[in-house]
Amino acid sequence: MPSDQKKKRDQKKKEAAKKREVKKPTTNGETEGAENGSVEGNDSGEEVNGVEGDAVNGVVNGVNGTDKKENGVVNGIAAEVEQLYLCSDRRAVTGVLGSHPDSRDIQLLQLSITFHGVELLTDTKLDLNNGRRYGLIGLNGCGKSSLMSAIGNRELPIPEHIDIFHLQREMAPSDKTALQCVMEVDAERVRLEHEAEQLASIESDEVHDRLMEVYERLDELDAATAEMRAAEILSGLGFSKQMMTQKVKNFSGGWRMRISLARALYIKPAMLLLDEPTNHLDLDACVWLEQYLKEYKRILVIISHSQDFMNGVCTNIIHMSNKKLALYGGNYDQYIQTRYELEENQMKKFKWEQDQIAHMKNYIARFGHGSAKLARQAQSKEKTLGRMVEKGLTEKVSADKTLSFYFLECGNIPPPVIQVQNVSFRYKDDSPWIYKDLEFGIDLDTRVALVGPNGAGKTTLLKLIVGENIPSDGLIRRHSHLKIGRYHQHLHEILNLDMTALDWMMSKYPEIKEREEMRRIIGRYGLTGQQQTCPIRNLSDGQRCRVTFAWLAWQRPHLLLLDEPTNHLDIETIDALANAINEFEGGMMLVSHDFRLISQVAEEIWICNKQKLTKWDGDIFSFKQSLIDKLEKDKAKAEKAEKAEKAKKK
Repeated sequence: MPSDQKKKRDQKKKEAAKKREVKKPTTNGETEGAENGSVEGNDSGEEVNGVEGDAVNGVVNGVNGTDKKENGVVNGIAAEVEQLYLCSDRRAVTGVLGSHPDSRDIQLLQLSITFHGVELLTDTKLDLNNGRRYGLIGLNGCGKSSLMSAIGNRELPIPEHIDIFHLQREMAPSDKTALQCVMEVDAERVRLEHEAEQLASIESDEVHDRLMEVYERLDELDAATAEMRAAEILSGLGFSKQMMTQKVKNFSGGWRMRISLARALYIKPAMLLLDEPTNHLDLDACVWLEQYLKEYKRILVIISHSQDFMNGVCTNIIHMSNKKLALYGGNYDQYIQTRYELEENQMKKFKWEQDQIAHMKNYIARFGHGSAKLARQAQSKEKTLGRMVEKGLTEKVSADKTLSFYFLECGNIPPPVIQVQNVSFRYKDDSPWIYKDLEFGIDLDTRVALVGPNGAGKTTLLKLIVGENIPSDGLIRRHSHLKIGRYHQHLHEILNLDMTALDWMMSKYPEIKEREEMRRIIGRYGLTGQQQTCPIRNLSDGQRCRVTFAWLAWQRPHLLLLDEPTNHLDIETIDALANAINEFEGGMMLVSHDFRLISQVAEEIWICNKQKLTKWDGDIFSFKQSLIDKLEKDKAKAEKAEKAEKAKKK
């Protein structure tokens, strides 16, 4: 049965609809805006949200009002530390709101950002329209995360009625269950109910559309359907029913980040900011998230290194380069095509202008002091040249900085390099088996990608191979001269953040005496100039990953075990990594949620599931399609069950 609040909302929605029928638009101009998606929002947005300012900020920081009451000290300190780290002492932000204060679309003009004294953006423009999904791309270190943090912390003049959720930290440890944390939206519900009351007293078509959206969001947060929706989102992100009822404090940081992501998806804010949302997900969860986000009806901005993910989700691409923001329509593949065509036309125009300038300068030099007729023609060309320069000449296209990762020659060792013989493994005597009776071999020509749901044992298998885990039964034989290089998600923890990249690498490889030689080594991985000599803590996450890749490559391993190597890397760096792997002489085993990287480097797909390894008969994209088919089948089954349940109640 619907709750009393739900009945009241339905009644108010009917009343609002009747009011709109009575007052119909009298001019074409009034309806044009609605048809073009430029409907303005609440005429009293500041007043509505002024009362509930704390609640809005709670959503921004991913901490709801109830959490503040029960865990006020812990969450308060965490929020303050994050705020201190991100705000004005290190970042200076300026911008002007160009859109109407009550509009659901946002236009920011004269946008500039400076971080640690370095200009990231200068006098550029940012357009974010309701119902559009934006992919923010650019090279590591260009300032993508800084821009997103500036928006999330409201350092830019964004109207108060636009509530923002910036996913930037995992859910704080507590005694609440994962399901409870996702469902606790008291502050958000109060804010929306207050806004609905204010909007209901204003009679205009623009406000009516905003009011209907508020009622829709309140329906989604209704207690009668809350648990079902929250469970559906958690399930899509890889949580079993048992895990949903576990206390948050018992989860690792990666799983707590998934809970924060689930909460963001559950709330459905007016603006959702996701920085690398796939970093802690397996392929199954990535496919589910892609299918979920492609239906997002409000403003969505994501930073992602996955071309495949952006192709499925994004309606627009924002390219951050040369301290400017360029907006492109379409997904990532369409952006590549459009950008190529624009740059090709720009280069044609640039060459034509340069040819014209060279011709006119040559003519002026030859005939400027000749006969009166020729001199007049030379003067005319000089004026034409002056007008061209005054109007502004076309700039030469500047190519993106390219990287060339490099894994050193490892030398040849005869097979078998690694033999896995009847291996079974579990962490404790009373815990379930993760693997039973594994039997396979690895050589220097191995190119394998491991796929499967989280918890199936992909990382565990890599640890078994490298020797961090000992088989419960069976034997793993390794060649006596074998060197293994293992990259994993926590490898950056070995970095000393107070040292420079140059000094840290010199300390790890003392046999290299010349600093200039070490500079060249690090430079191969895209760190140049000041990036090599500033403290590592000032580098972006992607730049820190490059330092660890330089450290790993210089060990000259025969076998690479790569566990989520694309986390925090930009697309250009991932392509460079793929090229380096393909040129590498040794073997490679890969765990990744990046379908494109797998397609570039893997020759075989092994599925880790149900205590065994199974070879997939096909490429990675056919495997992805099988996951999509399974999702659609499960969705149809759930909808059928829901209809049957409703029919029973009637």
